Amino acid sequence: MKVAVVGATGMVGEVMLKVLAERNFPITELVLVASERSVGKKLSYKGEEYSVVGLADAVASKPDIAIFSAGGDTSTKWAPKFAEAGTTVIDNSSAWRMDPTKKLVVPEINASELTKEDKIIANPNCSTIQLVMALAPLHNKYKMKRVVISTYQSVSGTGVKAVQQLENEIAGIQGEMAYPYPIGRNALPHCDVFLENGYTKEEMKLAREPQKILDDRTFSVTATAVRIPTAGGHSESVNVEFYNDFDLADVRKLLSETPGIVVQDNPDTNTYPMPIYAHDKDDVFVGRIRRDETQRHTLNMWIVSDNLRKGAATNAVQIAEFLVENDLV
Repeated sequence: MKVAVVGATGMVGEVMLKVLAERNFPITELVLVASERSVGKKLSYKGEEYSVVGLADAVASKPDIAIFSAGGDTSTKWAPKFAEAGTTVIDNSSAWRMDPTKKLVVPEINASELTKEDKIIANPNCSTIQLVMALAPLHNKYKMKRVVISTYQSVSGTGVKAVQQLENEIAGIQGEMAYPYPIGRNALPHCDVFLENGYTKEEMKLAREPQKILDDRTFSVTATAVRIPTAGGHSESVNVEFYNDFDLADVRKLLSETPGIVVQDNPDTNTYPMPIYAHDKDDVFVGRIRRDETQRHTLNMWIVSDNLRKGAATNAVQIAEFLVENDLV
């Protein structure tokens, strides 16, 4: 199994290598790929050193699987070239997510839709993944009508420059700014670029991607995405209106029995999900589960996950694992 990691020198690429090693993904040959300025750079994987190669050389090597985390422009240009060479691409950018000809996959929910013909597979937005992990079992049982979500997103979702900006501000150092304002001791209601409708691109991803993943457009999602000064882990306040009523004990039991979800929900012991506890874990943590007392059949909950792992790298590796296990590459 020849595997290429495209964007291997980036923040998500580094986590992908870590996750591939931790999960003992069956790699016989590893190709580490990055932009031309990083070609020749040395990276280590499982104690061995590898030299970074350029995209053209990586395509020519015809890997079985290429996991992309190199930005939308790179994916738009290069993913089809890998696919034409017979490689199955798992892409972490937004380039292919809403393309009607491409699958948008969270393995626990819809990996069974994948076939050998799917040569470019989209990895959802980090905030979407943790959201639909919690929503899917509830939707199956109670049928969602409307979801209102507010996110509290880590600076790591923006990238290395944003993490550096936060660290500089904490240390009192003047440095390069990833955001138009300070992020330390602040909250920016501004994730990704603003669109003509007044929403940000991130907010519209949250509105559209869950419908595609769950293959259901009978429910609606409206979102406000906020960047906060945490170094890792995204949090979400979620209000879900269902067509059918629910019992809170049944909701907790249903979520607890869902693979990939950990329920942390005990106000008596101050037990609830927090980014500091989600760090470096692959689970999605759900708590503050309570009934919305202002509206029928409506639930409030709080969802937290490590955005670089289940929100990006781990989900992509799980897709690759499914492909290998089911002989789809």
